Amino acid sequence: MADRVVAKIAAQAAREALRGPSRPKDGGAPHATVAVRHDIARVRISLELDYPSDIGQQCGAVRRRVSERVRALAGMDVPEVAVLVERLRPAPATPARGRAQEGAT
Repeated sequence: MADRVVAKIAAQAAREALRGPSRPKDGGAPHATVAVRHDIARVRISLELDYPSDIGQQCGAVRRRVSERVRALAGMDVPEVAVLVERLRPAPATPARGRAQEGAT
């Protein structure tokens, strides 16, 4: 299987791992580079994350999901998934709950 096909699988898996509140809303999509040798894929994922957030947890989730999906869809062992956080984006501000709006009577 071609490196670029495995890279697409890995990038999609990283997107799946980051769905939800931790995924940057306006950030770039994860990008993967892969080196395949025999039935072994070494993967490198570059991504952007919101901050503040649990960066270690998010990177761990990406590693697990990428490894699982590449193994399931490409039939390759994945001994290494390197996650490179290229950018931390400020998390979008959420309106405070329970506060009175200005000008409300």
